[in-house]
Amino acid sequence: MAPLYRLAQPCQARVAPPSLVSMLSRIFPDRFVPVLFATILLASLLPVRGAAVPIAQGASTAAIIFLFFLNGVRLPRDEVLHGIRNWKLQGSALAFCFGFMAMLGLAAQAATAPLLPATLALGFLFLGILPSTVQSATAASSLAGGNVAASVVAAALLNLSGVALSPLLFALLAGAEGEIHGEAVLRIVSILLVPFVAGQLVQRSLRPWVLAHRGLATFMDRTAIAIAVYVAFSAAVVAGIWGLLDGREIAIVFAAVTALLALSFGGAWALGKLLKLARADRITLLFSGAQKSIAVGAPLAATLFPPAIAGMVLVPILVYHMAQLILSAWIAPALRSGQGVVLE
Repeated sequence: MAPLYRLAQPCQARVAPPSLVSMLSRIFPDRFVPVLFATILLASLLPVRGAAVPIAQGASTAAIIFLFFLNGVRLPRDEVLHGIRNWKLQGSALAFCFGFMAMLGLAAQAATAPLLPATLALGFLFLGILPSTVQSATAASSLAGGNVAASVVAAALLNLSGVALSPLLFALLAGAEGEIHGEAVLRIVSILLVPFVAGQLVQRSLRPWVLAHRGLATFMDRTAIAIAVYVAFSAAVVAGIWGLLDGREIAIVFAAVTALLALSFGGAWALGKLLKLARADRITLLFSGAQKSIAVGAPLAATLFPPAIAGMVLVPILVYHMAQLILSAWIAPALRSGQGVVLE
């Protein structure tokens, strides 16, 4: 029998080293961030070339049509009409997303134009005119203790408006570079607007199924975005995007995106305080106003621009989108626990 003093010794549990998955989840709280990284890497290493280009562009177009049809099914038209009664919150979200953020994008384009290729600088204006995200803004608002119902309404209202407003704002602010010709108008109507309206028309019959299968719908949604990004960025790689950009220019993009994040998140929070919104509504305005949607950005870029240009224009929104997901996932728990003093 073992001596008593040995039996009395406390057991020392072995602490398992953190797994790679848990470490990555802390760095990239939203799983879509690594997907976008992987998509850009794949397009850089294995871009679509030659005879495969028309096939890939056809697949991208089909993915975009499906994405906007799914968005039309998912966005709650009845809830938007009901929720507009909170005009102070919804009106400020609309004005901030398409007004203040559009002006920030225009300023960022002007500031970076002497330092970056013209199409890359144009991407900052393109970023500014996009609507907010749907799932991630609502999820962040929920995690932060915001007004979830108002977040759903704000996301739906901004995206419903963005289908028409984003191209018009871009044409208005971009001057000659943003001129939308008849062919582009036809593509916007046929690839973006018609599927979206079709989704709205069948919403009553299909939306219950989509809501009951949220995981599958999100997977299909993000797959469609990844396809559109891959095809657009492939064309930019073939056109020599990595030869056109050096370390200095990439650093400028990251610096400009950092400044935009600080101004957008700080500005949305300050606007909520200025309007004396309730804290829950202020949180909703923060995420609905400051976030920007790659789900609209990638299809719209593919519709407005030739493939090689679309990939370059998408660079700022790709960086911004990944950064906003990380930032939101870090800010939201602090706001819920009352530790978000940095935003007070």
